[in-house]
Amino acid sequence: MKLISWNVNGLRACLGKGFLDFFHTIDADVFCLQETKLQPHQIELELPGYQQFWNSAEKKGYSGTALFTRVPPVRMSYGLGLPEHDTEGRVITAEFEDFYLVCCYTPNAQRGLTRLDYRMAWEDAFLVYLKDLDARKPVVLCGDLNVAHQEIDLKNPKSNRGNAGFSDQERDKMSRLLSSGFTDSFRLLYPDKTGAYSWWSYMYNARANNAGWRIDYFIVSDRLRDRVRESVIHADVYGSDHCPVELDLAD
Repeated sequence: MKLISWNVNGLRACLGKGFLDFFHTIDADVFCLQETKLQPHQIELELPGYQQFWNSAEKKGYSGTALFTRVPPVRMSYGLGLPEHDTEGRVITAEFEDFYLVCCYTPNAQRGLTRLDYRMAWEDAFLVYLKDLDARKPVVLCGDLNVAHQEIDLKNPKSNRGNAGFSDQERDKMSRLLSSGFTDSFRLLYPDKTGAYSWWSYMYNARANNAGWRIDYFIVSDRLRDRVRESVIHADVYGSDHCPVELDLAD
């Protein structure tokens, strides 16, 4: 089963930058999006063979997730079931026969860590949500999780320590997730690979210089580790300040 996740930083803009070319070429079974920045009625997207599911933010032009699947889900759910966390369209969960797929766009702590307190509350609630799912069947979590976990996961760790996405607090929450029965699929296969990034600032020629961060993930329940065949970062695919990431699961 081939799964793709991509923060498109505005789907309508990304459609003008080759989104459909990549979508059709990669031929994924399930395609998850973050930061769609639209309401479903604002777009007509023809994807033959795929069911479309959307979770949009109440605030127009902000956040939002989507999931397109050609494998019929058993059921779908939206958000965490908590009003304080469910106004920004950040989570879609598809239940399949043998696992849950959670598409997530984690809140950014913001410059100066002005939203860090909210981010910490989100992390706690989200972990409870994932562990509850995992108690029922294995989980695949994908999306822009807005954290580079270790120094190997960004080009300039020393100068970015304490910044949003590389604060000790956010990194600690990722460590806690991974110690709660979950595995980072990319580091499972490529524990020492450097220069592997999924997001680059639009400033300072960051992408041309590969001065990036790995903040887009496929994380799996530990008991799915043996089914991970490949975990790919498609750094050569443009259209957003993020690139798509891929997980191939054995049936």
